[in-house]
Amino acid sequence: MSERQGSHSSSSATEMDAFATLSLAAKDRKAVSGWTHNFYRYPARFSPRFAAAAIGCFSKPDDIVADPYMGGGTSVVEGMAAGRHVVGNDLNSLAAFITKVKVTPLSSQEVTSIKHWAAEKIPGFTYHVPAHELTEFIDRKKTKNLSLVRARFIKKAVAAALVSIGELPTTHAADFAKCALLRASQLALDGRSRHTPLSEFRDKLAKMTMEMLEAAGEFAERVDRSGGRAALLNVDAAELDKAPFFEKNRVGLVVTSPPYPGVHVLYHRWQVDGRRETPAPYWIAGCNDGQGASFYNFGDRRRHAVDNYFRTSLSTLKAIRAVMRHGAYMVQMVAFNNAESQLPRYLQNMEQAGFAEVPSGDSRIWRQVPQRKWHATFIGKTDSASEVVLVHRAT
Repeated sequence: MSERQGSHSSSSATEMDAFATLSLAAKDRKAVSGWTHNFYRYPARFSPRFAAAAIGCFSKPDDIVADPYMGGGTSVVEGMAAGRHVVGNDLNSLAAFITKVKVTPLSSQEVTSIKHWAAEKIPGFTYHVPAHELTEFIDRKKTKNLSLVRARFIKKAVAAALVSIGELPTTHAADFAKCALLRASQLALDGRSRHTPLSEFRDKLAKMTMEMLEAAGEFAERVDRSGGRAALLNVDAAELDKAPFFEKNRVGLVVTSPPYPGVHVLYHRWQVDGRRETPAPYWIAGCNDGQGASFYNFGDRRRHAVDNYFRTSLSTLKAIRAVMRHGAYMVQMVAFNNAESQLPRYLQNMEQAGFAEVPSGDSRIWRQVPQRKWHATFIGKTDSASEVVLVHRAT
């Protein structure tokens, strides 16, 4: 039986029920929605329904749930909504920023100030603001390619927005407004085939800000009832076991989606005006980057990078195992450039790191990725449009 079909021993009835639930959730093709999940469209994010199913099936209320490659924070948000203590980590400072905004409650004063910003300040973001008033807010390196035809009007409006955000009363309020600006700017710039009129940009930004405030309020109410908590880290997953949090705490469940072998995901850039890359998200969020794509993908787009991927992956998996208690589950969703050759290597890494696979029955759970936005390392037919669910126990 092939690895793609394989199963090697029986599972308990409880585990099989959990796999049935996971399968339904993994194959759900509905658009991402709910809580604060739509604050930003982070690449390769998995379904909130899948994260919620994994947390509900494989953890108890007093368990610590971790996501060592949290990306946009899907599992962190769902874990908090379910009343868990969640530890989220990502090497990417942009991911850490977005997740922090998603899970940080706002005071009534902060909400009022953001509403005032949306109603009174956003209509004044124009291309006609004198350049000298914006100079200190425009980082030349982080705004690379934003002077191109389809981007330059939005660039100046974003700079004007950043000026006004500096007037908000607290860091939490300012970060929330920056996240709204990120979301609107992404829709206006990333992968657009046409110029976005400035009036359309302002209207969307104002509308999105109000929608996000409503979602944030609903999520805060849910967390107040559930008792969920979060600790967020911004470290290399290979160093996770050195984080002070884990000196006295052990993880009961890991729910995650790691970088994919042989699959290039643009975690740290937008593509503007004919697929030219810009680090603009870091400019808007006020985060540092300075890293190439290989930093976030465990390897770059070249063929030999796949070997580097598996070396790096093993070091992170060993650190993850070190912070988990014996018998804890690790639930992952992974894609491969070539599943036939790479899935066995990945499973070997898991075994070497101290995990045993929990078989899911006659075949593993596979899903087709809707609206795939990443690139396979090799030219031609690949498996990267499919993801597989892997469930392991810490041995």
